[in-house]
Amino acid sequence: MRIHTGLTTSAALALSLIVGVGTAASAAGPADPVRFELPAPTGRQPVGVTELHLVDRARTDPWVTGGERELMVSVWYPARSVSGYPRQPHMPPGTARAVDESGSFGLAAPGEVDWAATRTDAATAAPADDHAPRPVVLYSPGLGSTRSLGTSTAEELASRGYVVVTMDHTHETSPVEFPGGRVELQKDPLTGPGKRKQAIETRVGDTRFVLDQLAVLRDGGNPDAAGRRLPRGLGKALDLTRVGMYGHSAGGITAAEAMRVDARIDAGIDMDGTLKYSGTEFVPAAVEGLNRPFMLMGKANQTHLNQPSWQSLWDHSTGWQRDLSLERGGHFSYTDAQTIVPALDERLDIPAQRREQVIGTVDAGRSTAAQRAYLPAFFDQHLRGRPRDLLDGPSPSHPDVRFVQ
Repeated sequence: MRIHTGLTTSAALALSLIVGVGTAASAAGPADPVRFELPAPTGRQPVGVTELHLVDRARTDPWVTGGERELMVSVWYPARSVSGYPRQPHMPPGTARAVDESGSFGLAAPGEVDWAATRTDAATAAPADDHAPRPVVLYSPGLGSTRSLGTSTAEELASRGYVVVTMDHTHETSPVEFPGGRVELQKDPLTGPGKRKQAIETRVGDTRFVLDQLAVLRDGGNPDAAGRRLPRGLGKALDLTRVGMYGHSAGGITAAEAMRVDARIDAGIDMDGTLKYSGTEFVPAAVEGLNRPFMLMGKANQTHLNQPSWQSLWDHSTGWQRDLSLERGGHFSYTDAQTIVPALDERLDIPAQRREQVIGTVDAGRSTAAQRAYLPAFFDQHLRGRPRDLLDGPSPSHPDVRFVQ
């Protein structure tokens, strides 16, 4: 099995994002499944969440024949009150079932992990704190990966006063669960540069459409395809004059490409996504550069000094830029895997080599703390106009983060 730092080549590789089952021993069985918890957000505000089913009737879905492009997104936001509202599941039931049946991202046999048990700290459909519009930040996951694996960071940013929209890219990210329990999986193995280019272009189209639908929501409309009731005050909480985007792996590539073509996105972060379709073909953003703030965040030994596509972006960009490397980190340190893998390892005895391939050897708590410091600092500085010294150079509080000049 290969672990990729950019575009993966198939759903099987992307969804086995962590380890092969290999020789992992398990004391747990179907009658005693492993459960885990995500770290609670550290910001001052309680968090609410809702889902939107969005249908783009102007686009046909490139991965299926004759279908309109439809998406699922989650909106995480500062809540006015969470009292009396249930906590949102980390994964909806159909998604949890699909993950379990497909082998738990390669971590365990079916029935060994209870993916449906985990609850987030966000309150489902709680009223939004709309006393002032909030900056909006979009999130795109890795190729083939569910948006659920970006939950912890989304909650953290929402607790710091941002509205965060996590997107799935249907029939490419997988699994995607729609209202009524319908679950869609990846339709194409995405082998070859042409398919990967199509995936990124589709993701960029998805991103721009989501921004359009958020404008409908801000203006008092309801973009949900089923017309489901939305949380009170959610539209008024959106400030679409201040928009950021971040993404993991292919999601980071999507952030760069969406910024290149859509001036509504003011600042972006690429978390360990190489900016290329193949070994020699870079994405346009890497060739042309960006003129607005952009931050590269790599794992160990992943910087613009040794990644040609990152170097090209660095050299051609005229906007503010930083390159931070998470020393001893792994590719999936930038996802909920940073928390999930150690938690499951306590029961499933994941081979050390496999674990290191995925989340490196960095302490999970310190890695999480670093990301919870640097991502809000970046968006505070570039969406709220609040300069952050943390972005100026190395910090003794986060020794695992290396600044690369």
